[in-house]
Amino acid sequence: MKKLTTVRVLLNGANGKMGQAIARLINENPQKNLVVSAKREAGQTEVKEPFDIVVDFSTPQGAQEAFLLAKKYKKPFLTGTTNLPEPFLFKLQSEEKIPVFFAPNVSLSVYFFTELVKQACKMYKGYEKALHEIHHVHKKDAPSGTAKRIAAEMDLPASQVTYERIGETVGTHSATLSSTLDEITLTHKAINRDLFAASVLDIAAWLVKRAGGFYTMSDFAKFKLKEAKK
Repeated sequence: MKKLTTVRVLLNGANGKMGQAIARLINENPQKNLVVSAKREAGQTEVKEPFDIVVDFSTPQGAQEAFLLAKKYKKPFLTGTTNLPEPFLFKLQSEEKIPVFFAPNVSLSVYFFTELVKQACKMYKGYEKALHEIHHVHKKDAPSGTAKRIAAEMDLPASQVTYERIGETVGTHSATLSSTLDEITLTHKAINRDLFAASVLDIAAWLVKRAGGFYTMSDFAKFKLKEAKK
């Protein structure tokens, strides 16, 4: 695949909280060799500006529209939009011609936290499991996509996940394992939305160098761990 010196980003959902954070961090970190060359909002069917990758943080409908643009121009597609319809998820997972990345939470820190919770459940077999999450009042899906992902790794039904929507809370997830003798709680608290936006910059720079196919946080985490050993 052609090596890119500057990666031109088509930002879908640019006016949202994540879109604004991503655009700001791209501008603040020129060493990442990323530039927002185009912005797109819902209903926009064409983009005149050239781009090398589509980065989507919008709505389920917006994500599907952006994916069609990526397919049309044969460019990589990165989305962190949650609550995507199952047929669309299957389409992303089946993609072979362009690189496609999807994660309900794009933070590497949250991915490692999920792995810690998964291992804890294996170590504390027989313990009662619970998961509670808190997000800001503007979040539409409940429980969140991240909570559903953690619950799946805990073998805990999503219907048993408890949640709260408080103020401008970025995101807090607490997994609890309890017995009649003790209780273990693992918590991840996001302090700033930049936690996720900063990760998007790294994933985008990585994804444009991948071959066609479907990629997840597991693939990116393996790459980062291997890179850290060099």
